[in-house]
Amino acid sequence: MLQKLKEVQARYEVISQEISKPEIINNQDKYKAFTKEHSDLRPIVEKSEEYFEVVEKIEEDREILKGDDEELIELVNMELDELVERETQIQDELKVMLLPKDPNDDKNVIIELRAGTGGDEAALFVADLYRLYTKYAEKNRWKIDVLQTNKVGIGGFKEISFELQGQGAYGAMKFESGVHRVQRVPETETQGRVHTSAATVAVLPEAEKVDFQIEQKDLKIDTYRASGAGGQHVNKTESAIRITHLPTNLVVTCQDESSQHKNKDKAMKILRSRLLSQVQEEQAKKISAKRKLMVGSGDRSAKIRTYNFPQGRVTDHRINLTLYKLDKIMEGEIDEILNEVKVAYNMEMLQSSGMNE
Repeated sequence: MLQKLKEVQARYEVISQEISKPEIINNQDKYKAFTKEHSDLRPIVEKSEEYFEVVEKIEEDREILKGDDEELIELVNMELDELVERETQIQDELKVMLLPKDPNDDKNVIIELRAGTGGDEAALFVADLYRLYTKYAEKNRWKIDVLQTNKVGIGGFKEISFELQGQGAYGAMKFESGVHRVQRVPETETQGRVHTSAATVAVLPEAEKVDFQIEQKDLKIDTYRASGAGGQHVNKTESAIRITHLPTNLVVTCQDESSQHKNKDKAMKILRSRLLSQVQEEQAKKISAKRKLMVGSGDRSAKIRTYNFPQGRVTDHRINLTLYKLDKIMEGEIDEILNEVKVAYNMEMLQSSGMNE
């Protein structure tokens, strides 16, 4: 770890000099890249400086302990215990900060919710999850853009795709991928029995054109008239878009906008992100196979969380966390869950990287 800290400090000093040079300032691409790296490294450098100060103070105190001033030794012993505890704490913080940064963390995020087992109740649960995530986005002052919906008449969604636009949106939401279950008494249930339904959550980093190039020849684009719930046509022009990516057979439809051009743009945004996600999932599977990472596997078929309404509890099965505040969680207060999952993931990464030894 000490060697890595020295490398980070050396790199930080080089960049600090570079970003003040006129030739770098006049080159917007280089200047932007350097200032971002400088900003990313600064917290590590500041924390490492604090660490080295603590280590130096510990060495000074241990030298004092070799003397014969009993009153001073008593004071130093008290201080030393605190310093050693602080040294360990900073070490743990630095280990996490030195983990490889996910380049997607700062990106916008596309979330796709789909109803699973449970019929109408599953569709209503999708609507509940959509509301939960939009409430969380509002707390973070992220912009919400609905990309594609498939509504059912009871107020639910068979599926809905939306984008959250804001700094660090993907980094915050990326561990939500998987199967979410709900246990509650449906409104249509006359016997008062608890039903279990499910919804699948897919979390995709927004893919820029530079992230994933799509050849026009690989696309089959169809237009059709948009339809509402029950199949009735809601407009008379062919504004709805269906895009098929021929090499992978991925199909994206979009009909929420009245403009064909806007529907095509949104469909392409979803398609690019799905293709990028496929590539990243393959990479994640290889890493998981080697490291046995559970929290960050991103497996959409894995059951990750259960929302039990009769008992007012939420359980995240990956980290065995149970919270009895379902009402607050459904209002978007999910920071505690997200933070605990992130801590568990960081611990897995530390163990697999060997830095925790």
